[in-house]
Amino acid sequence: MIHAWGTKAGRLLTGGSAPVTYGLIAVCCAVFLISPVSGFNPAYGTGDQLLGAQQVYFERWGVVPVELFSGAPRAALGPFTALFVHGSWLHLLGNMLFLYVFGAMVEERMGHLLYALFYVCCGYFALLAYAAAHAGSDQTLVGASGAISAVLGAFLYLFPRARVTSLFPFLFFLPLRFPAWVVLPFWVVLQWLAAGQGGKGTGVAYLAHLVGFSLGFVFAWGWSVRRARVQGQGSTPAIEGDSQP
Repeated sequence: MIHAWGTKAGRLLTGGSAPVTYGLIAVCCAVFLISPVSGFNPAYGTGDQLLGAQQVYFERWGVVPVELFSGAPRAALGPFTALFVHGSWLHLLGNMLFLYVFGAMVEERMGHLLYALFYVCCGYFALLAYAAAHAGSDQTLVGASGAISAVLGAFLYLFPRARVTSLFPFLFFLPLRFPAWVVLPFWVVLQWLAAGQGGKGTGVAYLAHLVGFSLGFVFAWGWSVRRARVQGQGSTPAIEGDSQP
């Protein structure tokens, strides 16, 4: 597992440069805090009552593959609402860390409105792809991982040489700096290996991660090529990450 916690170019950005990214983080945190999962809302009770409230919460706002293709309008909203629902404190903090580290630079490059649409659409289709591959499953899927994986894919294309400070468990959690073209493909390989195991229990949607990452990379490539053509250039302009040592 990779814990990426900073980028060299990212430190040059201010909060005003990425209102969508920081807004998404704020919304996800607020939704979690008022949900029965956080444990902070006494209205949901304790013990079995709290567990029951959590189950109802996930089924209402998450994605249940077997229900998604039933034709019910409410179920079709599942891949959207699930982007703002998380299953635990660790799930929330891990996703928000990756969004914080990589999202601001992608948003600054794409622009606020396009970035917001990109985030929601890629996240929706990543969860939809997972549900389609597990159409008979009644296991609820929640989390922004598919959308954030799309952000990682876009980051890799737009800033391949941006240096990312990461913690690798097998290297005793030493903080090491590598370019994005090393860190992110390694992360993809880990997701691919995990998805291939087909394990059960935790319900981690590794397939949604892979789909989201692919969508993000392809979108960033297509958007960059189109922008270059509109600007009348013969090739894609140099990206910010290429200028870094």
